[in-house]
Amino acid sequence: MQARRLAGLLVGCFAVGTAFAADADRWNLPIATQKLDNGLTVVVSEDHSAPVVGVSVVYHVGMRLEPKNRTGFAHLFEHLMFQGTPNAKKGVFDTVITGGGGRNNGSTRADFTNYVETAPVSAIESLLWLEADRMKTLDFNPATLKNQQDVVKEEIRVNVKNQPYGGFMWIDIGQHAFQKWENNHDGYGSFQDLENANLKDVEQFHRDYYGPNNAVLSIAGDITPEQGFALAKKYFGGIPARKTPPPTDFREGLNTQEKRVQQSDALAQVPAIAAAWKMPDRGSKDQAPMAVLGALLAGGDASRFYQGLVKGRELALNVESLYGLTSEWEYDGPTLFTVFALYKPTTDADTLLKAMDEEIAKVAKDGVDDATLARVKTQLLADWYNGMEMFLQRADKLARLQTLWGDANVANQIPGWIDAVTSEDVKRVAATYLTTPNRTVIDRKPAAMLKPAAPAAAKKD
Repeated sequence: MQARRLAGLLVGCFAVGTAFAADADRWNLPIATQKLDNGLTVVVSEDHSAPVVGVSVVYHVGMRLEPKNRTGFAHLFEHLMFQGTPNAKKGVFDTVITGGGGRNNGSTRADFTNYVETAPVSAIESLLWLEADRMKTLDFNPATLKNQQDVVKEEIRVNVKNQPYGGFMWIDIGQHAFQKWENNHDGYGSFQDLENANLKDVEQFHRDYYGPNNAVLSIAGDITPEQGFALAKKYFGGIPARKTPPPTDFREGLNTQEKRVQQSDALAQVPAIAAAWKMPDRGSKDQAPMAVLGALLAGGDASRFYQGLVKGRELALNVESLYGLTSEWEYDGPTLFTVFALYKPTTDADTLLKAMDEEIAKVAKDGVDDATLARVKTQLLADWYNGMEMFLQRADKLARLQTLWGDANVANQIPGWIDAVTSEDVKRVAATYLTTPNRTVIDRKPAAMLKPAAPAAAKKD
């Protein structure tokens, strides 16, 4: 989440055609996996439609596993991974990749940190050398640490503290919806915790979480599995496995009592609301139906919430939805389905929530008609396949799935899970998860709306 890496991944790198194998009207990605002796899992998706490759290295560590009293540390460490090594000094990583016509990026999420590159296939060995080099060690020094601490703090100022709404729909909402520290602390980090991070912390974090046995290397594009596995062994095979700390138990059940919070916003012009519900566990039979339900309710202009709250009753100015900082398929612990809306000052949060509840109740009672269900599932399938076309996105998606699910081939199963969702499934998850007791709400109002009215001037005799 660096300033140039904030929104996650580059999506406009290279427009390439797909090389999916058609099975009826479903595409199946070519996916091959191999685990090296040091524990590194390698995933290759062969596609010769363009002389380009996408590379992703995903480490199974994120905000949920950062040390206590070091909030924001996983994010800070992502920054440090771009600051050089003893073999490739600061600036070399970016210069080599961009100089060869490529691009690179990285981001931090609750359950993983990812580093991605895309370039002409002729640069594949340079990309892998650079990634393997920073997996081995970094250039740990006080000046770099201090510089990146300041960079992260400035990023927080620019992108959170000095922005209307300040990311309350994905930062603040989790602090109230979750009970356990691993799930509810601010992943951007407090300034005090960021300042307190020291070189020993950095070295230990790299040692504990950035070993090959805690990583997945994924390559998509103009390369065969045999070539990909051989290059992975050449550049990564000599890096020793490292012991990782035992995972903490961050599981939580659904909430049993609604939580309501009101916040003041000095920069906002209109009020906003974030309503969030805890999601089904990853791998649950309810995960795919919940994805369909989320799209039905808040997936664009045709959704129930948009048609009912924005166009129909004209209560809200917009409706958007999100699944934490990832997607409905990429989480490894408690996460939220959150609906965010700006609403008109002439209404209030209770009216907006009542309207949402009425739409949810209709689904919980009657399900969804066949035509609408087909449309929503088609939308989800199109989004899924579109997200696999670019090699950079495909490599990263497969690396994430391998990391979180233990099987990159889930990529070819998700379309079938979506197809199999029935109206009864949608009814069930609406009644189970989108309940008032499982809901957390933040009502964020412009500061001027919360100021007490000035006392009336006393009349003169």
